[in-house]
Amino acid sequence: MMNFRWVITVVSVFFLSTYASAQYTMHKMISVGYTYQNQSFGELGGKLLFLKNDDVIYRLGASALMGSTNSKFAIMPKIQADVLLNFEKNVDFYHSYYFLAGVEGTNKYIAPKVGVTLFGLLDLTAGYSFPFGDAELNGKQLKGVNVNFTLNIPTVFIHDMFK
Repeated sequence: MMNFRWVITVVSVFFLSTYASAQYTMHKMISVGYTYQNQSFGELGGKLLFLKNDDVIYRLGASALMGSTNSKFAIMPKIQADVLLNFEKNVDFYHSYYFLAGVEGTNKYIAPKVGVTLFGLLDLTAGYSFPFGDAELNGKQLKGVNVNFTLNIPTVFIHDMFK
């Protein structure tokens, strides 16, 4: 029951935040990537990017982690929130990279993470995951070092590509 309330709260904040973007510009992105969490997973999902200026950028995302654990295929839902930081002023070239701090969570673990991103499109992050109690995926506990490599593709780019 507690997990259900947590999921409803996170989903509500995610969708309500899309309406709170009056002062922020919002961009939609499709994310594809690789996650190592004591096991290898492919990742497919979407993200919303919020920015007022290009010094601090906020991202919210939801995706599915797919992989084989103990010779059984498994899919896990994942939600994440990131803050991208770059405080260089009036120099566009320096805004090609951002420092990234964030947190991701699944129904099995929560993982704070740090890393870098190139133009907000190509992310490389690392963190450490903490499992929820004795949560396991096909008999394997997912705790420890967490590494992510993600490509974020803006939907505007996809739309323009097929014109």
